[in-house]
Amino acid sequence: VLTDPSPHLAIPGALAASVGVGLLLVDVLLPVPSSIIMVAHGALFGVVGGTALSLVGSVGATAIAFAIGRRGGPLLTRLVGPEERAKADGLFRRYGALAILISRPLPLVAETVALLAGTTTMTWPTVLRAATLGALPPALLYAITGATAASLDDTVLVFGLVLVVAGISWVIGRRIEDQPC
Repeated sequence: VLTDPSPHLAIPGALAASVGVGLLLVDVLLPVPSSIIMVAHGALFGVVGGTALSLVGSVGATAIAFAIGRRGGPLLTRLVGPEERAKADGLFRRYGALAILISRPLPLVAETVALLAGTTTMTWPTVLRAATLGALPPALLYAITGATAASLDDTVLVFGLVLVVAGISWVIGRRIEDQPC
């Protein structure tokens, strides 16, 4: 399994699903190529199953990072003055959900934003809602890519699909920008 896991992962089952979601969860602490994992989800479990597994892993990673931020919040309070803390809370109250939503597809940035959000007064429901909305487009795109990779010969179509998903993410972000956190 450690030298060549492909025969074990080629069979869509609980082990492959657990390994994929687990890798997405540890992406908070270790550099994991999440896009490859999400494409593999699509290839193994199809569009719906792959999207669902990738969504669970991505939102779960946000929850872990947010929880780490919550746990470290008291330390931050001792290190940062009340004025700076109030400014950060204000920024996250205004743009926190949008920051989480937009950052979900971005490596390292997503985990950092979620961790910082955990140190503010942002609520769990707001974070999880924004994480779900932000993770859905890339999870769906990668699942479609994985599910159709073997039969898709037109790279222009894939590139166009990437642009459409990016555009949809931008529109959603603009619509919720004025929503209170």
